[in-house]
Amino acid sequence: MPAILAKKLGMTQRFLDDGRVERVTVLEAGPCPVTAIRTFERDGYEAVQLAFGACREKTLTRAELGHLKKADASAHRHLAEFRDEAGELQVGETVTVDVFEPGQKLKISGISKGKGFQGTIKRHNFASGPKSHGSHNKRAPGSVGASATPSRVFRGIRGPGRMGGKRITQKGLEIVEIIAKDNLLLVRGAVPGHRGTTVEVRTDA
Repeated sequence: MPAILAKKLGMTQRFLDDGRVERVTVLEAGPCPVTAIRTFERDGYEAVQLAFGACREKTLTRAELGHLKKADASAHRHLAEFRDEAGELQVGETVTVDVFEPGQKLKISGISKGKGFQGTIKRHNFASGPKSHGSHNKRAPGSVGASATPSRVFRGIRGPGRMGGKRITQKGLEIVEIIAKDNLLLVRGAVPGHRGTTVEVRTDA
């Protein structure tokens, strides 16, 4: 089950050979050097650690640089572990888009766009109240608890609050095209996060 780190570049469209138009998200995936291998005997779990996003050495701490130099890797901004994805990989190898194939299903994880403080209609898809006849309940959430008993609002009631800015995983995304020379993955559908965000790409078994 291949996995890789990628940067979301934006969305575009591709015209296929049969004339269909595919709306795709463009991901700059890798190359990602393997910086560590976790084993069950030593670490209690199995995983592979990949680095992504080349940067200047002065932007990293000495501890981070030392960890990367152990794997003979240059300075990279992002590190992420993928459990049960090690396979035959070894420290020092590089993962590229060549491990994927067009038509494969992916699940992509990232931080969703932050939308600030929102009401219940936008945050939880509540229905709005009547708009006319003197209604005072156009976008109010409605009753959230009894007054006498229990005289409080139960924990977990869906209400207004901060929306977005959380880690989410989008499943069932399909690879439409791979441009290996530019390290690009073209994926059908929307990918979490804003342009420039780093996402984790896995095959969706």
